[in-house]
Amino acid sequence: MSRRTLLSWSSGKDSAWALHVLRQDPGVEVTGLFCTVNAAFERVAMHGVRLELLRRQAAAVGLPLSLIPIPHPCSNADYARAMQAFVAQARDDGIEVFAFGDLFLADVRRYREEQLQGSGIAPLFPLWGSPTAELSAAMIAGGLKAVITCIDPKRLARGFAGRAYDAAFLADLPEGVDPCGEFGEFHSFACDGPMFARPVALRVGETVEREEFVFTDLLPAHGTAVAP
Repeated sequence: MSRRTLLSWSSGKDSAWALHVLRQDPGVEVTGLFCTVNAAFERVAMHGVRLELLRRQAAAVGLPLSLIPIPHPCSNADYARAMQAFVAQARDDGIEVFAFGDLFLADVRRYREEQLQGSGIAPLFPLWGSPTAELSAAMIAGGLKAVITCIDPKRLARGFAGRAYDAAFLADLPEGVDPCGEFGEFHSFACDGPMFARPVALRVGETVEREEFVFTDLLPAHGTAVAP
């Protein structure tokens, strides 16, 4: 029997690839996505993606999307309360598993496991332990297309914001930057790939610096997905 599963959805490449992997697992039935959103700005937390694009993205992968609004600024206690309420509702709806696209940060995994402990919902990490150099190359070779929406300027130059996540992007990364951005060096928005029924059409907007991060705004568009 396949287990009813919700996937934590950041809008980025790792969660998109996790969906691709999960759909190949006969023991898993992905029934929906969930995403924390900044209630003040109506954007995906950290990624800075507009909710309209997020909804178009969910429609393009063919799954219902649950939004978990969080305040800005958001304390750990605020986040925990929002997630606890969502976990309880998901359990009541018959969800058995929450899946996450985390790769190797043990403290992040431990936090997620602790959040779900005793809830009746099991955590699942389909990409866990994947060597990120190999994973990033496999994503690109597999047809995943994504755009960089946010960077940490302490780790990457501003010019990386708004670029396509492709072989050229990986080749230009400075030494010490994880090719999947697992240390928060950059975040992305996935717009096409094997997990999509159709591309998410977008155009690249302005790049701004806010609260010590650099964000590139992505705007909904018509037609096919636009690579920068």
